[in-house]
Amino acid sequence: MRQDRALLTGIAAYRRHPWQRHLPEPPVIWQEGATRLLDYGGTGLTLLFVPSLINRGYILDLDEDASLLRFFAAAGFRPLLLDWGWPGERERRFTLTDYIAGRLDRALTFVCNAPRSAGVVLAGYCMGGLLTLAAALRHAERLKGLALLATPWDFHAADPAGAAQLARLLPQFEPALAFQESLPIDALQTLFALIDPFGVAEKYRAFARLAPDSPAARRFVALEDWLNDGVPLAAPVARECLAGWYGANTPARGAWLVAGLPVVPEALSLPSFIAAPSRDRLVPPASAQPLATMIPGARLHIPKAGHIGMVAGRNAATALWQPLRDWLTAL
Repeated sequence: MRQDRALLTGIAAYRRHPWQRHLPEPPVIWQEGATRLLDYGGTGLTLLFVPSLINRGYILDLDEDASLLRFFAAAGFRPLLLDWGWPGERERRFTLTDYIAGRLDRALTFVCNAPRSAGVVLAGYCMGGLLTLAAALRHAERLKGLALLATPWDFHAADPAGAAQLARLLPQFEPALAFQESLPIDALQTLFALIDPFGVAEKYRAFARLAPDSPAARRFVALEDWLNDGVPLAAPVARECLAGWYGANTPARGAWLVAGLPVVPEALSLPSFIAAPSRDRLVPPASAQPLATMIPGARLHIPKAGHIGMVAGRNAATALWQPLRDWLTAL
């Protein structure tokens, strides 16, 4: 009963907290369907950041003191964010090939052909890292480098039974996939909660103990608002991810195909930066680190952080931003 009271107290404190995100949105320089390319200003080397298809891309631009994108704009780079947006009627029929060999390819072509381009580095976060890896293999000659941030590769490395369990849920989702042509947000939130079901309640109990006006409380609310602002996943992509990535472990087996061709990291000839956070429970280090040995000459960076904390936590600047900046400067 004490635990239940603490949990409800934390949830109530989160719901009534006054913080709201008020960062101005940067200009849109390219758009196709629901997908937009946001320009965060700056000059120099262009950094095209590609987030996951599931969560909103503004995790990389969360708050005034928690914006990886604005950090790089101030550091002498030109960061761009590919905002996938809410899948519309067209996107709900997309496969991963449609997203990579279609939407991402065309956005990259626009960036590479822009008059202000001083070279382009692709940077993918989480699921976005898999998309950028496949795109980099298709366009290595047009790029200066590749950064993969908490990017899964071997989906069976840490917990093959857990991956198989997620894949077995696919038949239960089929009615929703057929009716809505997408995997609903509530279903995605359930999948994330299954990774650490007790952790969801514990984080609210911990929040109840924070002073509401503390920086830690503000950051918790910012991150929780982002987590609850999800995006549905196109039905064909959901089937590819659950059955292919998690069920058959197609990337690690060399069986993941994009536009009919296998995605082979060993074939990439491009300076690469692999960030595999040591406390990542969503993408365990054992899943992400193999990319550092497969991509020739890749640099492996192991931040002492979690999956989200690496990019938007209170120690993100020292965990990831600055090491990535130093690597990019050396290019």
